[in-house]
Amino acid sequence: MAENPFSHSSRLPYGLPPFDRIQNADYLPAFEQAMRAQRTEVQQIAQDPAEPDFQNTLVALERSGQMLNRVSAVFFNLNASNTDAQMQEIDSEIAPKLQAHEDAIFLDPALFARVDAVHQRRASLQLDGESLQLLERYHIEFVRAGARLSDTDKARLREINGRLSSLTTRFKQNVLKTTKSGAVIVDSAEELDGLSAEQVGAAASAAKARGLSGKWLIALQNTTNQPTLAQLQNRALRERIYKASTARGLGPGSDDADNTVVISEIVRLRAERAALLGYPNHATYQLEDESAANPAAVHQILSELAPVALARARQDAADMQKLIDAEAAAQQTASFSLQPWDWAFYSEKLRRARFDFDQAQVKPYFELEHVLRDGVFYAAQELFGLQFQERKDLPVYHPDVRVFEVFDADGAPLALFLGDYFARDNKQGGAWMNNFVRQSRLLGLAPVVANNTNIPKPSPGQPTLLSFEEVVTLFHEFGHALHGMLSKVQYPLLSGTALPRDFVEYPSQYNEMWAREPAVLANYARHHRSGDALPPQLLAKVLAAQNFDQGYATTEYLAAALLDQSWHRITAAQAPSAADVPAFEAAALRDNSVDYPAIHPRYHSTYFSHIFAGGYSAGYYAYLWSEVLARDTGQWMHAHGGLTRANGQRLRDKVLSRGRSTDPQAMFRDFYGGPPDIGPLLEYRGLKVAGGSASTGV
Repeated sequence: MAENPFSHSSRLPYGLPPFDRIQNADYLPAFEQAMRAQRTEVQQIAQDPAEPDFQNTLVALERSGQMLNRVSAVFFNLNASNTDAQMQEIDSEIAPKLQAHEDAIFLDPALFARVDAVHQRRASLQLDGESLQLLERYHIEFVRAGARLSDTDKARLREINGRLSSLTTRFKQNVLKTTKSGAVIVDSAEELDGLSAEQVGAAASAAKARGLSGKWLIALQNTTNQPTLAQLQNRALRERIYKASTARGLGPGSDDADNTVVISEIVRLRAERAALLGYPNHATYQLEDESAANPAAVHQILSELAPVALARARQDAADMQKLIDAEAAAQQTASFSLQPWDWAFYSEKLRRARFDFDQAQVKPYFELEHVLRDGVFYAAQELFGLQFQERKDLPVYHPDVRVFEVFDADGAPLALFLGDYFARDNKQGGAWMNNFVRQSRLLGLAPVVANNTNIPKPSPGQPTLLSFEEVVTLFHEFGHALHGMLSKVQYPLLSGTALPRDFVEYPSQYNEMWAREPAVLANYARHHRSGDALPPQLLAKVLAAQNFDQGYATTEYLAAALLDQSWHRITAAQAPSAADVPAFEAAALRDNSVDYPAIHPRYHSTYFSHIFAGGYSAGYYAYLWSEVLARDTGQWMHAHGGLTRANGQRLRDKVLSRGRSTDPQAMFRDFYGGPPDIGPLLEYRGLKVAGGSASTGV
């Protein structure tokens, strides 16, 4: 173990993991040694003969498990962004062991007795606010983990938790496998009519990388809808791509990766666990510790917005159908009814008709390097005074990864930021932020954070041109990164993004606003060849169209969020068999009045990794809940001068630096000056209705 790179803290700047020294063979020994070390540390705390107090119990728990934190951060982050068959085998083996390790800590009666004793004396301890929050969080986590259960129930809980850890790992691996195998192979370049030369070249390179020279490969992204559908003229190919997307993990024959079986067992076990812990269902259990507090509050906001969004989507669909019929008449061909694989293509035509531009006109102005440096980083510089210096002298886990050292306004070193932007077959879909090192004053740790996206990599020598949706994603994920990098708390449990799901998305969704801010957009939107700025008249059209197609975007999101709630508001007896999983989904969409044939959920159940493998079970609503806070913040910013250092400092002091050192809702009220208001969200999405807006319990 002396030679294992995880056996001691990294000596690289900011504790950056020594990626150049880490081999797959290092992980299992490091995990085993790290778990043994933490078990020893925890046993010493539980068996301490001294009377339990804040330092010898809570702070001691915070100091424990540092090696386990190091190996877990690297392994699970790289298993998501740069996995291989051996890492997936390790994941399958270690997941239940880690769950058993966690259960051993949180179900230890002697340890909980000490935490509970300190908690009972909290009023007399005169703790500072952050320390009191740490005590409250630990006590809540022990109780919610089952610390008060009988020995018999604890034994069953351990069985359930172990099985669930294996199932969620299997679900994740199945999605990766079927997303790769579901890629659509195209035999002739003519079929790709509508794609840019850069996109065609990228498709050829992707096919060549799989040994398919002379063909073109359209890789699938994580969502139901696929980006190329907005451009492809060939309707048959659009249908192939869409159906390949929706078939992932669906039943026998899906490349031996049937997620219906996995889902059936996951929802049954989650419901059984909730009942064991005293809750009617998994959603009630999960939401108790979120800002929303209960399923009724979540259902209220989702169900009140759904009819407004769907009505807007139906209007757009009717206009698209008119375009389809007019084209058929002009070309003297048979018309057809708008289908899900047609929506993105005809929405671009509708955008052109309404606003006199389409995405193809603006894409040459959104080159990755300009967007990153002159947009994402620029906004952070203007708001927080941050400076970014690329470091090419530090090891990375893949040649595409870039490292930036981040300096504060006074020049002091602040953090390391890693950008991993390109799609790979061995990278999970979507976009996310992760921590390699969490900030903590107690442990003397500065943050190391990363952003991952899945932008198709262009052919060598070609520019990386982004859709505006991809631009917004860069700003979104960097909002998470800022939340991690600007953290300034004492305890690791409360650091950075360690917040409820329905609050953690707030800073990221707020940061999206700067992608559309005229001053920021004008700074980064420059033609990749000429360097010319986006023409003012085209910029005006982009801004005028920012609410375009929000009926579709909101409906597909709400359908997924309501589906998530349906899966997790059932009892164990109500869990469907694997064969009935598609029927359960269809009934859930129908019962929630979001079963519009032209719009499918953003994720169908069999590839809905957020809720079955990603920690968002019963929590996918969080994006909408957080967006209320984000749009309120945007309105506040504009009312107080916009992109200024003073505004950035206020947000940093009251929210972004605080982690979970105080109640999240109190943090927001302190910044905003009052309770959340849904009005700015409805206005932002163009969903305000005559006579007022929907009321919510947010």
